[in-house]
Amino acid sequence: MTNVNIGDLKNHLSQFLLRVEQGDEVAVCKRNVPVAKITRLPRKTANRTVLGSEPGSATVTGDLTEPAMPASDWNMLGET
Repeated sequence: MTNVNIGDLKNHLSQFLLRVEQGDEVAVCKRNVPVAKITRLPRKTANRTVLGSEPGSATVTGDLTEPAMPASDWNMLGET
């Protein structure tokens, strides 16, 4: 683990971030007293979800142009 004071961290941030990317940990110090730690985040795995469906994997039953429920049920909530 590398210890660095805040002033040095501000002046050389890119160098310390490069060390963190390589697996090192950086302890941020205020007057040589550690107050924070910078560590590498875990890498995210790739999303393996495949969108879409194979042809023939769905079956349509009925007529898609007709209402889904009978006309007698359209006013089931008593609305006029």
